[in-house]
Amino acid sequence: MTSPVDRLPAPAASDAVDQIVREWHAARPDLDSVSLAVFSRITRIAKRLDAMRKRAFAESGLELWEFDVLAALRRSGGEHVLSPKRLIETNMVSSGTMTNRISRLEERGLVTREEDPSDGRGVLVRMEAAGLELVDQAMTRLIEAEQALLESLEPGERDELVRMLRTLSIAAEQDAG
Repeated sequence: MTSPVDRLPAPAASDAVDQIVREWHAARPDLDSVSLAVFSRITRIAKRLDAMRKRAFAESGLELWEFDVLAALRRSGGEHVLSPKRLIETNMVSSGTMTNRISRLEERGLVTREEDPSDGRGVLVRMEAAGLELVDQAMTRLIEAEQALLESLEPGERDELVRMLRTLSIAAEQDAG
């Protein structure tokens, strides 16, 4: 059985994963290691992207979690207001974690809590002007850094990568669900 590296045309350059796949193929030639070639790269790219995101957000004075909450409010449009429940869903954290995050953002003057006019017992979280400014700065820095990375691909390749990753993401979500 050939390894995925052997089945592909010789690359102009190789990466660390090529070596890992070759070593696994030598150790276990009975296994088709194409998944290793794909997911090892995704894992390595994800780690580098996480570091890049942290840098972009830190340059704007935000932690990753702060960006996540503010970004959800920013994307909500209009007055940038969401319920804590909606923030929990978008950020995929527990109620206690979100309460803590909202409190910390409120202390920084980035969000405020207000009574929900449609539910006297409910609360809404509103992004303040300072939060809007920081999240917009962070998003601009992030997009610039990500676009610089994508410049290694041709426009058609980018479109194809988006399509393939969407298909893989949908499959992974269905498998997890």
